[in-house]
Amino acid sequence: MPARLFRDHPDYLRLWWAAAATNLGDGALLAAGPLLVASLTKDPAAVASAVFAQQLPWLLFALTSGALADRLPRRTLIVVVNATRAGVLAALAAVVAFDADRLWLIYLVLFLLGTGETLADTAYGALFVETVPKDLLGRANARLTLTFTLGNQLAGPPLGAVLFAVGAALPLGFHAVAYAVTVVLVAKVAVSPPLPDPEPSTLRADVREGLRWLWHNPSMRVLALCVLVMNLTGVGAFAVWVLYAEQRLGLTGFGFGLFVAAGAVGGITGSWVYGRLEQRFGHGVLLRAGLVVEAFTYPVLALTRDPWFAGAVMAVFGVHAVVWGSVATTVRQRSTPTELLGRVGSVYQLASVGGAALGALLGGVLARWTGLLTPFWVAGGAVAAMTALAWRRLREVTPVG
Repeated sequence: MPARLFRDHPDYLRLWWAAAATNLGDGALLAAGPLLVASLTKDPAAVASAVFAQQLPWLLFALTSGALADRLPRRTLIVVVNATRAGVLAALAAVVAFDADRLWLIYLVLFLLGTGETLADTAYGALFVETVPKDLLGRANARLTLTFTLGNQLAGPPLGAVLFAVGAALPLGFHAVAYAVTVVLVAKVAVSPPLPDPEPSTLRADVREGLRWLWHNPSMRVLALCVLVMNLTGVGAFAVWVLYAEQRLGLTGFGFGLFVAAGAVGGITGSWVYGRLEQRFGHGVLLRAGLVVEAFTYPVLALTRDPWFAGAVMAVFGVHAVVWGSVATTVRQRSTPTELLGRVGSVYQLASVGGAALGALLGGVLARWTGLLTPFWVAGGAVAAMTALAWRRLREVTPVG
């Protein structure tokens, strides 16, 4: 299958390499960013606010970005946005190199990066669907998820921690180079000529059309709700990840990077077995099983102080994340008309990243006032309740195309 994807679909290969470069840079920043903020403050709310700053644009601009991704040339949109993000990161790297970093400046840069992300990620998701046949979307998504796991969780975080130890500006500069690489790769992707718009409309009308389509598809609605709850509560726990690792597990620096990378071990396994699982069990079973795994993960992490056991739990979580994410994305992509891919995708991104933004803020506040482990217990209870409510509906989830 991988050989067929790469041999018969060269544009998919280019997008895959672009995803690999971006995720490696994101992974480096995943460890280096919290370490940079934690070097300036130990306040849980301040640390969580850095996560919130990057994800806030999804709450503000997600739906508009989806409409723009359906209206503007998607390839051009990705190229322009990633070139801009490369420049912003390079500027921050220069500031940090001269020891002029301030929390407000870091928050501002993260907000700008997040704003670009609402446009680039939404356009990338829609452009990706055009590069492979629908019958290969599931396995192609699993391979992209594996790339995310390897770069964002396995290789990136330890690399970011090492670069940060050498110089705080290095991981920022590295991420800027990664974005520059994606600009070159995506610019070479062939695109189909845009379809003529029979009736000029406003962005607001475009957004309403996407929301209307989603509302009239019950399976898509329940998936969006699951994504919202999982990210709203789960990221509330992960937003204080660096403090959990330091204070609960006794990890710092490179050890923190390795702990974040532990989930990648399970993610690799999940990607390898995805095709067989999809064929044997179907989408509904995999979605329900994944919710059960997630519901148990957070309370188990809250109960342990053993970093090795916590790492093993994250490996299991990694299997779930790859399989569940690939199934949910594939169902949505195969069910959504091409002309609505950006708008419908943006609703899911709003639920996912926008929910994560609110979760990061709430998680930091909960950790500050009620204890570091409270967000973990809240996440476990909320996902368990969501699982019970969505159980029957998830059994009916089936892609249209």
